[in-house]
Amino acid sequence: MGFKVIPSPIKAQTWIALSHYPELNDTNIHFIFTRKLKHSVMAARPVVGSLFKNRKKRVYQILINPVFKLEHSFETMQQIPDKVLIGWIGHELGHIMDYEGRSTWEIIGFGISYWLSKKYIRKAERVADHFAVNRGMSDYLLATKAFILDHTELPQVYKDKIAALYLSPDDIMALVAELEKEDDAEKTEILADETDTIREVETALHEERRQTHPG
Repeated sequence: MGFKVIPSPIKAQTWIALSHYPELNDTNIHFIFTRKLKHSVMAARPVVGSLFKNRKKRVYQILINPVFKLEHSFETMQQIPDKVLIGWIGHELGHIMDYEGRSTWEIIGFGISYWLSKKYIRKAERVADHFAVNRGMSDYLLATKAFILDHTELPQVYKDKIAALYLSPDDIMALVAELEKEDDAEKTEILADETDTIREVETALHEERRQTHPG
């Protein structure tokens, strides 16, 4: 298993989020509390030096601001409901899934585009949300969105940013419905294959009996 560094106050919630991403079992991820994040609560990024090593030795960081500013006060990570925190972490793990599918130079290009283009930021954030929904985290994501958009004390500028860049609750529900349709179609295909297999076996057995007991 890849090396995971997780601060004690969020260890339980982080492992729940990680359980939805078995593909990241062998991935090195460091969850780090830092007050240096000025415009976001969390941010996922690769450790630059690790990008030039073997892909299996890549290291990623999920930077987490231990407090976030409200209109008239502050709240700490420990005050956030578990479901909300799990959804927040799940979204950041979606970014790491995105990075894992990219070469070193593609990640560098991603970083430049993310820095220069709001349109690219929107696309990247929605890709991360898609990964989380595809891994069964829609309920957690919805809890996170509701917490942010309905929180009376969070700055309106931050709410507007989330509403503009990320999947909306309606988008998430639509994606879940789409995935359920795909699951139903897959089940139908599996059942059809099983029926064809049963028919082939029954035909073979019938032919064997006919040859063994002619007439």
